[in-house]
Amino acid sequence: MMLQAPPEQFLQTPQRLRDLNSKLTHIGTSGEAHMVDVGGKASTVREAVAEGFVRMQADTLETIISGNAKKGDVMSVARIAGIMAAKKTSDLIPLCHPIGLDKVTVDVEPDSDLPGLKVKATARVTGKTGVEMEALTACSVCCLTIYDMAKAVDRSMEISSIRLIKKTGGKSGEWRRRD
Repeated sequence: MMLQAPPEQFLQTPQRLRDLNSKLTHIGTSGEAHMVDVGGKASTVREAVAEGFVRMQADTLETIISGNAKKGDVMSVARIAGIMAAKKTSDLIPLCHPIGLDKVTVDVEPDSDLPGLKVKATARVTGKTGVEMEALTACSVCCLTIYDMAKAVDRSMEISSIRLIKKTGGKSGEWRRRD
C-alpha cells in the first residue's frame, strides 16, 4: 500500500498554524499545549448543560425502569457516577482547571421512543473559567455507567449524541445549541 500526501486543506503552513493558534486558547504561539491563565478573569456565575442518549432494546429499558437489573438501580447509580465524574474532570482532562463546583445535577429519563435513556447534566460555578467540560464529563460517565450496569442484558446498547446544549456566564456570555 502506498501512502498518499494529505489533501492541501490539511497541510499546516506556518501562517495556518498562527491563525489556528490565535483561536485555540490552549495552544501557545509556537504550537505547544499549555493551561490557560485565568488569573485576570472576573469571577462570574457560569453554567453549562450537556445531554446524551443511551439507546437499547425495549426489554432492556423495561428491566431498568422496573428496577430488575442484576447490578441494582441503574438510573440512581449512573446519576451519582455522573456527579462524581464532574468533580474529577480536571483529573481526566489534562488542561482543565480544577474548580470548586457550586452545583451539579444529572437527570436520567426513560424515553420509549428511542428506546433508551436520555441523560442531562448541568454544572454551575462562580469562578473564572467555564464548566462545559464538567457537564460533558458528567453526561459521558453517566452514560457509560448505564452501559456498564446493563451490559449483561444488552451489549448492543449505543451511547450517542453527547453534546453541549447551552452555556452561560463569562466573557463570551450565553451560547445555545440551535438544532
